[in-house]
Amino acid sequence: MLVVNNPAALREQIGQWRREGRAIAFVPTMGNLHQGHLTLVKEAHRHAGKVVVSIFVNPMQFDKAEDLVNYPRTLEQDCAALESAGVDLVFTPTPEIMYPQGLASQTFVEVPGLSGLLEGALRPGHFRGVSTVVTKLFNLVQPDVACFGQKDYQQLALIRKMVADMAMPIEIVGVPTVRAEDGLALSSRNGYLTATERALAPELARTMNWIAEQIAGADHHLPSLVAQASQRLDNAGFRTDAIDIVDAVTLESATDQSQQLVILMAAYLGKARLIDNRVVTLQHA
Repeated sequence: MLVVNNPAALREQIGQWRREGRAIAFVPTMGNLHQGHLTLVKEAHRHAGKVVVSIFVNPMQFDKAEDLVNYPRTLEQDCAALESAGVDLVFTPTPEIMYPQGLASQTFVEVPGLSGLLEGALRPGHFRGVSTVVTKLFNLVQPDVACFGQKDYQQLALIRKMVADMAMPIEIVGVPTVRAEDGLALSSRNGYLTATERALAPELARTMNWIAEQIAGADHHLPSLVAQASQRLDNAGFRTDAIDIVDAVTLESATDQSQQLVILMAAYLGKARLIDNRVVTLQHA
């Protein structure tokens, strides 16, 4: 497995594979890898003969400086896991390599609409940072396929729209959320949980599934469901940040034409901000 941090070295290897007629699948990450990331790698192997993973903690997508400083960096362990997973190349640039002129003068990419909704409204500038760094990584790696987890539902929707709008010749593959046995979605943020909090954490998914059951049972009074779910989480020891039930395609308010809804969950448990989502298909009369 090659590990490079230089764009020129990356492009040289990509060019060699292209000359050999190899297809390339790409998995962008911020490191601190868990089984969810390795599932993305496994899916990438299904789509291409060569798999590239990037590890880059992107400062442009952090709205709080302390979150950037405190983000866990585990490069040595990450590379060992990726090598065991059969990854061909790991790209590990620094902020100075990715943003040589600094963030203030960096050209950015922004997806209208989706960037300012929901999570984007709670974290201004976050999705601008995501779309900008993913565009730059796509330009560097030039993949045929890129794999993203469905756990970050809005991010996946945003990247799909960006690729379509910019006519990028890249197939975006969404990979289902990987969960622990008790239902908790795997996330790097779970490492912030104490043992007591970890035992409580599956209530986020249970509450989400309760909402889904109510909707499937024809309770479509969404504000009431959100209020009840928020109270349920707060009573369990969470601090609810946002629960949104919106059209699964547009991520805007559901209409009579909506075929599917997505339940988007975000709540604090101790220091960790946990997120989850579930799509519900509506049964129209």
